[in-house]
Amino acid sequence: MRTLTLTEARRLPILGTMLAGPRPASILEVVDHLGKVQVDPTAVVARAEQLTIWSRLGSYDPADLRRLLEEEPRQLFEYNAFLLPVADLPMHRPAMLRSPRTEYSRGRYQREWLTDNASFGAYILDELRTRGPLHSRDLDDRAVVPWRTGGWNDGKNLGQMLDILWRGGDIAISRRDGTQRLWDLAERVLPDVEPLADEVVAIETMERQLRALGFADRRFGSAIDYRLPAREIGLDSLLADGVAVPIAIDGLPGEWLVHAELLAALDEPWRPRTTLLGPFDPLISDRERAEALFDFRYRLEIYVPPARREHGYYVLPILHGDRLIGRIDAVLDRKRGILTVRAIYAEPDAPADAWPAVNRAIEELAAWIGAEEVTLPPLPDRWS
Repeated sequence: MRTLTLTEARRLPILGTMLAGPRPASILEVVDHLGKVQVDPTAVVARAEQLTIWSRLGSYDPADLRRLLEEEPRQLFEYNAFLLPVADLPMHRPAMLRSPRTEYSRGRYQREWLTDNASFGAYILDELRTRGPLHSRDLDDRAVVPWRTGGWNDGKNLGQMLDILWRGGDIAISRRDGTQRLWDLAERVLPDVEPLADEVVAIETMERQLRALGFADRRFGSAIDYRLPAREIGLDSLLADGVAVPIAIDGLPGEWLVHAELLAALDEPWRPRTTLLGPFDPLISDRERAEALFDFRYRLEIYVPPARREHGYYVLPILHGDRLIGRIDAVLDRKRGILTVRAIYAEPDAPADAWPAVNRAIEELAAWIGAEEVTLPPLPDRWS
């Protein structure tokens, strides 16, 4: 069993998420390799999915992303808050067909609520069939039984019904009107595909997960909805085929698994980059894992009262080679074409000579989002 240093372990997820080495050639290559890209409409600088792609691809036209999502033949689709390749739809169909999952209390409630409101669901499908695509505002709330779970969305019956029909694969997002989703019948948006067997879904999905995670313990494999026995079959298959390789890591107790391709990539020349990451970037989406691996604590503070924020409203971590060395709090004034960096933070052990590379990354971001001017605050002591 090979034992990796902590630096080598850090490089695994960086390589696995395409943040080092040769840049990908296209938007589709990024999404296909990652398997999924999280969607979030908060656009203080740019939307989350756009930032995730930019961090890997560099400058690109967001209109190209929209075309992949909306123009025939569609190559990407939006589902359950992620961008996914249409080619992977057979992998996601089993999860759609099992939704809502009745082994969970929320799933049981959803199923009962859906049954009680069968006429409401039928009304939405009929309206979309006749008039679609439609905004949610074009539909009436015809719930017989209101949604009541004790949460913030109590009484938001139309939104809940659309979400349940979406997760179940009955409807899909046809396109966006600004930030507003236009719904249509899934059969008019997505191709008709046969669902893959659970075992195949588990093997293919877990192989991608392991590559993107860089390394993982044996409990990984939960990002897509498939049954536990299939997860165990998937893990056994990856081990038997030599795709998942056991390793040890200095400073991280236990036995870990690494994707064989990434382990081999460690022996190739290291080609690092300096870039900025969005708040939902897959490298840092697991906050606790990122903190343990990079000694970098990151929390989203959008919903934190301003007086209690530590770093700012919309903070972008700085990746420099194989380390997270700081963060910036930035906002784009679209009308004036100004990217204002309100604060720059350097980690205590950030390289003193890193600022020129960080500054280039900020300038590249500004050029991509169309800012004609960048304003910077005083630099932290390490970079001044």
